Formats: sequence, C-alpha cells, structure tokens
Amino acid sequence: MGAQWKAKGKALVADAKGKLFGKLVKEITVAARGGADPATNSRLRLVVEQARKASMPKDTLERAIKKGSGTGADAVNYERVIYEGFAPHQVAVMVECLTDNVNRTAPEMRVLFRKGQLGTSGSVAWDFNHVGMIEAEPARPDADPELAAIEAGAQDFEAGDEEGVTMFWTDPTDLDLVSRALPAQGFTVLSAKLGYKPKNPVNPANLTAEQLEEVESFLAAIDANDDVQNVFVSLAG
Repeated sequence: MGAQWKAKGKALVADAKGKLFGKLVKEITVAARGGADPATNSRLRLVVEQARKASMPKDTLERAIKKGSGTGADAVNYERVIYEGFAPHQVAVMVECLTDNVNRTAPEMRVLFRKGQLGTSGSVAWDFNHVGMIEAEPARPDADPELAAIEAGAQDFEAGDEEGVTMFWTDPTDLDLVSRALPAQGFTVLSAKLGYKPKNPVNPANLTAEQLEEVESFLAAIDANDDVQNVFVSLAG
C-alpha cells in the first residue's frame, strides 16, 4: 500500500474514473486561486497535466479553473482539511479532504472513524514525512529509476510495480523541479502532488488476513466519502 492507499478491483474502474475527475476538479479549483495561467502557476500546471492524462474533457477543466480563479459565474471556495487517527489494529492514517462545508465533513469523518480512532491534529502526523510524490513510468527500455532519481534531484524512489510505475519522493519544494526533469531521464510523469510518507510503516505480514481485511474495509469506506481527496496510511507494500 505504501504511503497512499488506493481502492482495488476492476469492477470499480468506471466509478473510480468519475471519482478521479471529481477529485481533480477540486484540486484544479484550489490551485487556480494562485492564478488561472498554468504557465505561471506550477501547482496548477501539475494538476492540469494530470487531468489531461486522465482524459478530462476540456470544458470541464476550463470550468474548474474559472471556479477557482473567480472568473466564472459559479466560483467556489474549497478548504483543505487533514483528519488524523488510526484504522483498526492501530494502523496510522491521515485523511486529506477538500470541502466547501467543514460543518458537514467533520461529523461524517467522526462516523467513519468509529471502527478506528479519530485523533487530534498532530496525533499521527509526527510519524509521517511531508513529501512530493511523483508517479512515473519508463518511456524507453533503458530508463533507470535510480539514475533518474539522482539526476532529477529526487530524494528517493520506490521500484516499479508490475506495470512499471515508479514512485519518486522529493522535498515538497522540489516537486515541480523534479517532475520537469524526469522526462529527460526517460520517464513519463503520470501524477505529481504533495503527500505524506510513513516513517515507520507496518508490515502487513504482522497482521492476520482477517485483520488486514478489516483495515482494507475501513480505508475503502473513508475513500468513498465525496470530500476525501487522499488517504495516506502507515502500511508497507
């Protein structure tokens, strides 16, 4: 699972794409507060590139930018809120939300955390590093993730999975710089964002199959909430 938990199952692909679009629209809207031009707003540029890779319709993308920059008729203001706590069996969790109504989101999170434990601000954040997270895939056969990480200025990398996707970790301030440098090292950037990496991830082998299923079920319920953008969990693998 690594730093960020992801829902699994091919049957969820269609629903997942719709949910991805919803999350990207929120990210674009928030990023556009810093300016509607991706050329001068690196944060907006990164999420716009991700939206295009996900085949988001052009009018949806442009409408989201207008919402955030205040140039559209339906301007909206999202607030980023982090909820911290534990999934079942003391697995630390950080839940990142983008919401237009904290008074709605907060009680929903309290209900969702009943099978775990909702903590106060800072209760588990100390056990995570705030990092830049870049998912990239090799664009040529000789692409070397270790060499790419060194040359592009990444702090670390996690070897590619069966699909060849590698996670590059960066200092938060270097996210845009590294994402721009990776293509020259033979990698195509799939996504780039800020997130949280566990300092002491729990080995899933230390949990029984039943316990792991309980953790998965808890995380799936959290992820299904419309205000949730990302779920970061201290479970390795």
